[in-house]
Amino acid sequence: MKMNGHNAMEWKVIFILIVLEVCVEHISAQLHYSIPEELKQGSLVGNIAEDLGLKIKELSFRNFHTVLRGKTQYFRVSLEDGKLYITERIDREVLCEMRENCYISFEAVIENPLQLFTVKVEIQDVNDNPPTFSKTVFDIVISETALPGIKFPLGLAQDPDIGSNSGQNYKITANEYFILGDRMTDEGIKVPELILQKTLDREKQSSYEIVFTAMDGGKPPKTGSALIKIIVLDMNDNFPNFDKDTYKITLNENVPVGSLVLQLKAEDEDEGSNAEITYSFRDVPESIHSVFSIDPVHGDIKVIGTVDYEIKQRYELTVEAKDGGGLEAHCKVSIQIVDINDNAPEIIITSLLPSIPEDSPSDTVVALINVHDIDSDVNGEVVCEVSGTVPFKLILSSTNYYKLVTTSSVDREQNGQYDIEIKALDNGSPQLSTKKTIQLIVLDVNDNAPVFEDTRYTVYIQENNLQGTSVHKVHATDYDINENAKISYFVLSDTIDDIPVSSYVSINSVTGILYAQRSFDYEQLREFQFQVMAKDSGSPSLSSNVTVKICIIDKNDNAPKILYPSTDTEESTLFEFIPHSAEKGYLVTKVIAVDADSGHNAWLSYHLHQVPDPSLFIIGQHSGEIRIGKYLPDMESLRQKIVVLVKDNGVPFLSSTVTLNLVVAENFQQIVPEIKRQPKTSETSSNVTFYLIVFIAMISLFFLITVVATVIFKCRKNSTPTSLGTLGRNVYPQFTLGCPSEFSDTSLPFPFSYDVCVTLDSKQNEIAYLKPVQSVPTDNLIDTGDSAVVSDQTQQQVQPNSDWRFSQAQRPGPSGAQPTEEAGVWPNNQFETERLQAMILASANEAAEGTSGLGGSTGTMGLSARYGPQFTLQHVPDYRQNVYIPGSTLTPTNAAGKRDGKGGGNKKKSGKKDKK
Repeated sequence: MKMNGHNAMEWKVIFILIVLEVCVEHISAQLHYSIPEELKQGSLVGNIAEDLGLKIKELSFRNFHTVLRGKTQYFRVSLEDGKLYITERIDREVLCEMRENCYISFEAVIENPLQLFTVKVEIQDVNDNPPTFSKTVFDIVISETALPGIKFPLGLAQDPDIGSNSGQNYKITANEYFILGDRMTDEGIKVPELILQKTLDREKQSSYEIVFTAMDGGKPPKTGSALIKIIVLDMNDNFPNFDKDTYKITLNENVPVGSLVLQLKAEDEDEGSNAEITYSFRDVPESIHSVFSIDPVHGDIKVIGTVDYEIKQRYELTVEAKDGGGLEAHCKVSIQIVDINDNAPEIIITSLLPSIPEDSPSDTVVALINVHDIDSDVNGEVVCEVSGTVPFKLILSSTNYYKLVTTSSVDREQNGQYDIEIKALDNGSPQLSTKKTIQLIVLDVNDNAPVFEDTRYTVYIQENNLQGTSVHKVHATDYDINENAKISYFVLSDTIDDIPVSSYVSINSVTGILYAQRSFDYEQLREFQFQVMAKDSGSPSLSSNVTVKICIIDKNDNAPKILYPSTDTEESTLFEFIPHSAEKGYLVTKVIAVDADSGHNAWLSYHLHQVPDPSLFIIGQHSGEIRIGKYLPDMESLRQKIVVLVKDNGVPFLSSTVTLNLVVAENFQQIVPEIKRQPKTSETSSNVTFYLIVFIAMISLFFLITVVATVIFKCRKNSTPTSLGTLGRNVYPQFTLGCPSEFSDTSLPFPFSYDVCVTLDSKQNEIAYLKPVQSVPTDNLIDTGDSAVVSDQTQQQVQPNSDWRFSQAQRPGPSGAQPTEEAGVWPNNQFETERLQAMILASANEAAEGTSGLGGSTGTMGLSARYGPQFTLQHVPDYRQNVYIPGSTLTPTNAAGKRDGKGGGNKKKSGKKDKK
């Protein structure tokens, strides 16, 4: 198929563009400049930006820079105008010696995208060196018998310049005996010779001095001169003679100093001193004298300096052999240096990213690396690789250039810094290598959310804490760093009983310390929980949540409250009637008290605090029952005022007192007038003050005993309950308090049987009090299910009778304003409801035994028959007796209207109605 000229031209253009594109990928361009040597610093070489077709702004933006080898940097590129300038003086003779072509090469690199340029600067020779002779004086000895035409070779002048600048012409001062000639060597070099043209006469003149001048071909030419001294001797007509005009030797570089290169031997047919030959170098550069030496007697050429192929590959030596008569001969020694693998590869980092983000994709270019070996042939062939197991590899970009790229994504949390070892090996024998380490920093990316130390926090706070007190510290860690690991803490918005959680607790957003915003009351709030969020400062930010549960620990901050007898009534009206027929053990009355605290802080004990005759009355330490301790004396009437102390089991304990007037008489009417006329003397106050002082002293002593006992308990780490003193505290074991939900998910927080005292009044609508019964099996626990059953021995608990219900007039609260349900007012929360249910079941248990405490007479306090000695457990305290139904106008009594079956009695409360 024949193509027209237009189509052919298009295909040629496309082909050229494809070739250029391929070349740009590896070496975008080769620039060639030519400058003379010895230019001043700052001289302009060329405009690289213009020659490469680059804009000036691209040089800085694309990170244009040069890669020059060697210690001396001869050039620089200005990023302001894109021009190449000379930075150091260039001496061609020092740089390239006698080589015909002298170049300085370097690479220019442009990034984004990566392009590589090779720049070659040719250094042109200028005539800056005059010819010089190896000797300033040439000594020639000639016999007076020498015939005209005899020739004496002279030394060649050396000129480091090349070309016409080193072309030499020789001349001597005019004289009648000698002329200047030349001879051609095998290499085509003209060697000047001094030719005798007239017979000498030693007797007329024994010596001559002729100026020998050499001129180069420069414009203007430069000259150098030496002096030829001619000594006229008698008869030495035989010259020394070498067996070869040229000796060719090969010598390995780096041969040891003192190694023998060649042993020369010249022969002279003369005898005596005319046959004694002296060897020396002639017409050689001064640099050779630092590398080689010759023995003047034996003609041995030895190495005295470093022989380096990379410095000089070939040496040309001229050796002179002179006999004792002054006759001399010359030979040439050519030494070829053989390269050995004595140079390790050189690794040059031409471009490097100091850091990369941890989310960088694979094949991200990290560095551009140049590898070079100054050895030749296979010794200079280099292979480059990455050492170790790292996510990086090398890709050959162009000749001696490699790109270091990532092979996979990097994770700063696993490795925040990589020390990448680059290893370059040549192919010489023995193989040499070079290692270079590149340090790469992995930048953090916010890819880790904060993590709390615990999956859930449970915090215990004792009630009555100070507002603003720090209660706990939550802490989260973030595997990121810097801003990505800077964590702020927040309490998530929530409500607790329709109250914002922010009114309960607050948190320091920096430290994570939780602060109580209010003083907590265990009797109002047992526990609550909320969520705390930890959020980092990354972009985008990450967060995590944790649940914090606050458990309020009960503190003994409520003194016992005495329900019966009521302390609100005037002292003179609180009395109990005891008939003369009462015997020892007769139940006089019962003190009933409750404590708003919980646990062992609410366990109460009863004590007679002030009593005239301690043996006359006794009180149940746990039941509060006051009984007659001995037979009553035979008297018409007897009045006793006793003070009952009720204290709890807290540390320190709190207490309350109540004063009772006990009257022994035949009938109630007998003592009424005496009670009305009873004077209030100061003696009673005096006794109270005395007993109060004694009681305070006992409390102090008891506190010290408690502290000592506690210390002993901690030291001995005894697992048994600590004794709580002599006043009944040893019957109450101590428990570590916590959230009720942590102990049991049933209705009761402790694994003990509980009795209940509940009071409902206008001041405190709901108070539930639980007491554990010691030595009572756990199968007697109250179940709050639909069919509540209390197991007492083996009997089934029956439902409470209608006598326990409250009438509208008896309901607690102001003016009887509660709802009209017959069951009374129940607490709102489930925990208090279950405890109130337990109280009702315990009361029903008493009713099921056949005697209703509410059906008795008003003089028996509504006490059932179980309060008699035949029904009371003697080996354990009977806490179930502490049941008081508030709002009822009934007083405890038994079915027979008598106490303990021994007699009857009436309890009467005097007031204004009686007076009327």
